[in-house]
Amino acid sequence: MSATRRPAAARLRRPALACGTLLAAAALSLTAARSAAARPYDPPAAPQVPLSQMLTQLHTDYEQTEAATQAYDQAKETADRLRAAARTADARLAAQRTAVADARTQLGLMANQMYRDGGLSPYLSFLGGMSPQEFFGSQHVAAQLVGQQKSVLARLAHGQARLAQLNTQAQKALDGAEHAQSTAAARKKTVQTRLDQVETTLAGLTGVQIDQLQALEQADTDKAQSALMDSKALGDDPALRTPSKVGARALDYALTQVGKPYQWGAQGPDSFDCSGLTSQAWAHAGTVIPRTSQEQWQRLPHVPLALLRPGDLVIYFKGATHVAIYAGDGMVVEAPRPGADIKVAPIAANPVLGAVRPDSAQPPLAGWTAPDLGADTDQGTPFGMPATGAQGVKE
Repeated sequence: MSATRRPAAARLRRPALACGTLLAAAALSLTAARSAAARPYDPPAAPQVPLSQMLTQLHTDYEQTEAATQAYDQAKETADRLRAAARTADARLAAQRTAVADARTQLGLMANQMYRDGGLSPYLSFLGGMSPQEFFGSQHVAAQLVGQQKSVLARLAHGQARLAQLNTQAQKALDGAEHAQSTAAARKKTVQTRLDQVETTLAGLTGVQIDQLQALEQADTDKAQSALMDSKALGDDPALRTPSKVGARALDYALTQVGKPYQWGAQGPDSFDCSGLTSQAWAHAGTVIPRTSQEQWQRLPHVPLALLRPGDLVIYFKGATHVAIYAGDGMVVEAPRPGADIKVAPIAANPVLGAVRPDSAQPPLAGWTAPDLGADTDQGTPFGMPATGAQGVKE
């Protein structure tokens, strides 16, 4: 079942910093920290705000950035889907126009044939040397042509009605795609605004201050993780549960992406945002799931935290704006935030909303060996400058 190793939860219970150091870091103001680490090349001093308050503000900015990113992802996906629908409708429209033109041509040929064969009166036909047998034969053919003409006329009428319907559908899809594209552009601007806010905040900090923020955040994560594990919220044996065969493949894919950068709007292969990572992990495992964290939360089967198994998706924040893939033993694989790389992290690094299971009908995999999550899985996520732009975004 699970490989023998020291549980990640146990590693997380060690103190992140000495108590005195942590209290000092929390009490430091930006001005005091700047005075202790002044350099000629340091940026201008930031407002006098306690580091704990600064950390809260950064978390808020990151959460709002993630929310805007998920909204952008949804708008872009809608635009892509409607553009594809418009292309399909255009193709059907072209085919229907050809069918209508063919029907009209066929009707013209029939009219000419009926004029040649059935336009003379019976008296003139006999005067022209046509035998009774030939005359009645031509009348039979004319009757057949009339029946075919009615059929073609009916097909033409239906084709013209279908033509109008397809034209409306194509125009509607095109209008929807243009609206969704405009929405995506607006959401992209919102993401960029949030990233600019984070960048401005970080640019005003010294290296010492960033290190202190890092330590303060790590201490908060250690505390939250210990509380979650001690509460038995994940059940009595979280390290012993096994994934399904598909879930194991999804987790393996996610683990191979560790170290690649977070990039908002990206779905790989070189970078990912949070839901880009989870959706691609499951897609590579053979199961298509919704693109965004909100849709994953809304449309996939929910599972209690006490029954979490590797491969499940853990959803964060009240707005379901962040998602990670559960790796087992209280750890997740996530694309954490702008400026950071994909990593294995404690499940309680962010406020947990719940969990979903894309393969709820699949049984656990027998004989599964838990992957080595590494010795540094409890290290914090750096406060790096967020990358601008989004991979694969079409303007």
